Amino acid sequence: MKKSVFDSRCQRCPRLAQFLFDVKQDHPDYYCKPVPPFGDDKARLLIVGLAPGKHGANATGRPFTGDYAGVLLYQTLYDFGFSSAPESRHAKDGLKLMDCRITNAVKCLPPENKPTTEEVRSCNPFLSEEITMMPEGGVLLALGSIAHNAVLRAEGEKLSQYKFGHGALHELPSGQRLLDSYHCSRYNTQTRRLTEEMFRDVFHRARSLLS
Repeated sequence: MKKSVFDSRCQRCPRLAQFLFDVKQDHPDYYCKPVPPFGDDKARLLIVGLAPGKHGANATGRPFTGDYAGVLLYQTLYDFGFSSAPESRHAKDGLKLMDCRITNAVKCLPPENKPTTEEVRSCNPFLSEEITMMPEGGVLLALGSIAHNAVLRAEGEKLSQYKFGHGALHELPSGQRLLDSYHCSRYNTQTRRLTEEMFRDVFHRARSLLS
């Protein structure tokens, strides 16, 4: 039987389940559940983030909506023809992704946005199944080193053989390509570790690979 790529009732990680319960008490109108992937099941571009943001995806139920990181991401997706609109505010705003899917290494909100290694491992089977749905020759865009490592674990590869680096491209034995970028977080953009131009360069590379 084929494994599921997502479980909205998952409670594999007790710490995360308890944290979601606590946040729900403070914010009863928030989604506060494992956040599902968003986009085309057969997309050739799979964007892998870290985890839902407390007042972003954890509130809206859609990856990278409702917080600063999504502002740059959705605008860039739109500019490169992967999105029907340059902004996504919530899960029912009508925005559609084309040949693109967005997911997270960890589907639940972690305290201080820092999942443990064990929590990343517990969520990894879901990511692995998502990757198996991709057509051969797709591009896995990892936003940050945790996402990068999660992809490698999902592919059964040794982390030491593929070093994370902004703009780095890795050819995987499965036939997929792993492309790295710094995460489009407010911290990274405000400190200029990641500029808009740097982020656009990564998407230009992804679009070229798919073309």
